[in-house]
Amino acid sequence: MMLETACGHGPVCGVDEAGRGPWAGPVSAGAVILHPDKVPVGLNDSKKLSHKQREMLEVEIKASAVAWAVGFASVAEIGELNILHATGLAMRRALQALSVTPAIALVDGNYAFPLPCTVKTVVGGDGLSCSIAAASILAKTARDRLMVELDGRYPGYGFAAHKGYHAEVHVQALRQLGPCPEHRLGWAPVRLAMAGKTSMSAED
Repeated sequence: MMLETACGHGPVCGVDEAGRGPWAGPVSAGAVILHPDKVPVGLNDSKKLSHKQREMLEVEIKASAVAWAVGFASVAEIGELNILHATGLAMRRALQALSVTPAIALVDGNYAFPLPCTVKTVVGGDGLSCSIAAASILAKTARDRLMVELDGRYPGYGFAAHKGYHAEVHVQALRQLGPCPEHRLGWAPVRLAMAGKTSMSAED
């Protein structure tokens, strides 16, 4: 993995999201400026790490990074803005919450979100850039933790297990209980599941 921590104009920040595809819950974004001499060992795309690995790396990232932050966009904002623009909102919130202002944001993917600094997109960045990988881990662990909390608030849907993604238990709960306030009602798979029809999984 490459490590870009500074450019001629200032610090470089990795940015990545979690939760674009679920049927329920917010979308989150992590922003991390790594210290060049304190890069945690084992950084990788959060989806390729186990739950335990992510939690261990989360602690290391927060302890060693120059700056880090996580931002969210709510289900209501996803419904109002659409998932793409809500993701950009979560990223902006994460960047604005950093204690150090970055000069460049390395963003996973090929879409240049309008962010409060120069943006450089990196396709497959969570597997190529240490900074983006670190951001993906913080976004994922923060969102997973929130979904566990929502499981306690809205029991019966299985949020703690599937984190709001497509799962048979989730489909059955929607049919039996109907939606809760954290469901993305504008999404076709959610409406199909509620109607008792064959549903399809949303893209991760």
